[in-house]
Amino acid sequence: MNVKTPTLVEWRKQGVVTRIEKPTNIKRARALGYKAKQGFIVVRVRVKKGKRKRPKPDMGRKPSKAGRFFTPDKSKQMIAEEKAARKFRNLEVLNSYYVGEDGVQKWYEVIMVDPAHPSIKSDKDINWICNKKGRAFRGLTSAGKKHRGLR
Repeated sequence: MNVKTPTLVEWRKQGVVTRIEKPTNIKRARALGYKAKQGFIVVRVRVKKGKRKRPKPDMGRKPSKAGRFFTPDKSKQMIAEEKAARKFRNLEVLNSYYVGEDGVQKWYEVIMVDPAHPSIKSDKDINWICNKKGRAFRGLTSAGKKHRGLR
């Protein structure tokens, strides 16, 4: 079966968080814990490159120390994992990896697990995730641990 992989042009037209059928980089996904079974979901997330922009001050107020652009204290990969976790609230983020970028944005694929699925509950390798809530927001994924200086 010859399946054409989508290009960045097609990725730009998709939403910020897009569920995909299978990982683009299967070797990398399997190294990070992905299994081709029910309960595992792969999501492609788009994150803008560059600094973050604060809203413009109201009424022309311009404090000297308050810049409009600032660098967030998190990596782009952590931001992508959090976006995926907010979109799919019933799933937990297992891990993520980089898949591509252009001049404006970067794309990451986030591996997510459904902790309520029977096949996940019965799998002894992954059922530990059934007791974990909000891993992406607490810095417990590999990108979060790297950011916290634990790797």
